[in-house]
Amino acid sequence: MQWDAIAVFIFFFLLVTVLGFIAARWRRGDLDLIHEWGLAGRRFGTVITWFLLGGDLYTAYTFIAVPAAMYGLGALNGFFAVPYTILVYPLVYLLMPRFWAVCKQHNYVTASDFVKGRFGSKSLALAMAFTGIIATMPYIALQMFGIQVSLAALGIPLTTSIFGLDVDIPLIIAFIILAAYTYTSGLRAPAMIALVKDVMIFIVLFATIIYIPIRLGGFDAIFNAAHAKALANPKFFDNLHPQQYLAYATLSLGSALALFLYPHSLTGVLSSNSPKVVKRNAALLPIYSLMLGLLALLGYMAIAAKVTPLKGFGNNGSIPALINAVFPSWFAGFAFAAISIGALVPAAVMSIAAANLFTRNIYKEYINRNATDRQESQVAKLTSLIVKFGALLFIVYIPTQYVLNFQLLGGIWILQTLPSVFLGLYTRWFNRWALLIGWAVAMISGTWMFIATGLTATVAPFSIAGLVLSPPVYEAISALLVNLVLSVILTPVFEAIGAKRGQDITSPADYNDEAVGAEPVEAGKEALG
Repeated sequence: MQWDAIAVFIFFFLLVTVLGFIAARWRRGDLDLIHEWGLAGRRFGTVITWFLLGGDLYTAYTFIAVPAAMYGLGALNGFFAVPYTILVYPLVYLLMPRFWAVCKQHNYVTASDFVKGRFGSKSLALAMAFTGIIATMPYIALQMFGIQVSLAALGIPLTTSIFGLDVDIPLIIAFIILAAYTYTSGLRAPAMIALVKDVMIFIVLFATIIYIPIRLGGFDAIFNAAHAKALANPKFFDNLHPQQYLAYATLSLGSALALFLYPHSLTGVLSSNSPKVVKRNAALLPIYSLMLGLLALLGYMAIAAKVTPLKGFGNNGSIPALINAVFPSWFAGFAFAAISIGALVPAAVMSIAAANLFTRNIYKEYINRNATDRQESQVAKLTSLIVKFGALLFIVYIPTQYVLNFQLLGGIWILQTLPSVFLGLYTRWFNRWALLIGWAVAMISGTWMFIATGLTATVAPFSIAGLVLSPPVYEAISALLVNLVLSVILTPVFEAIGAKRGQDITSPADYNDEAVGAEPVEAGKEALG
């Protein structure tokens, strides 16, 4: 155990814990209102939203897994996150200001709130809420995995036998801290912590891309080492072949479309104080993609340094091993603290987003329709605890590969909310029953395709009744095509048989992001976040 590294790690972990509790007093609001607890009162300006969304989207697992893929599989896999995140932000610029505007006008807290108001269907809203929750759970578990790797790199024992049961005490302590300040401060806690987390991550990033190449003899030596490994392992370090173009393109497009359908991404958007803030962040967030490209190079540095990955973590243990091998132990403690704090931010936002969905679209709709504001916020707080506890059990008692498989399946599921959410921002031509059937069939077919590939591959040939219609494509895109086709075909069918449309309580003016903005007092603070 590296005691000086552990001391630095504990110091920064305690620092963000204190900030998490202080955040309840930051931009003070009535935390007994769900839009104050779960959306921070929609008060965040450009700077805070940038840090929050950056901390929310670029998670601890991202910082470990992307360079680990470069280390073990090469640029084809390791750099994948860069092109797909570049595709995301034009979509954000087009879609999210409209989404923010209509949600602000009607005090919507979740995408399911919007779907219910747009299509007048509680059943369709329930389907969207259910999808969002099950897609988010394995995502939270992967953040816990990021903390696990950091603790293991510090030499801290991950499990202790208590009454014959292996208990991950350090991870449980981290969970309790996360649960406590999320419960008391809501979305304000991860927003404030994101400021510290991103500063720490940028320090670690610049230290690694400057110091490590100097230690290893420059980037020329690093790329030569990667090239040598590629020659020795052509099966893994391979180039993109023509027959893979469609798979790669659809995987990038599908991942880009899905990212801002996840509840935590939409929660970050809705916490901002105006559509202008959302548009500015669509322009500024690609800075994180640039950072991600630089971060990926750590995988090649690990190859050049000839590190042995941490035992039990496979390629994901390569970057912590590199940090331990190259840096003084005190800086290693700082780096692992940054990674762990980078797990706390998205885990908090994800649990809040899932809690908002359960409370607004399940509890209030089907369990207690007369819930008061205080009851609503209390249920959301309790649900966020349950969600985090479920994610903790997930990562402690289920092999990491299975958690990763569930997260990949979650990406297939969440994309099936696109017709109701994204297309709903522009049209309500679709019949609500057609959308619901399209969603259900797509969820089943997407899940079946993933299972048929052995729960490991997310690309497969698109086929119907045994007839192969295309080269391998992203299974989420295949399922989405089924979803869209059924929604288009069944809409006139339901219209013909007299299946009534639900009432649309929104109006065209609600989607005009130019007409909706920050409150006067908040607008003056916008430049400072």
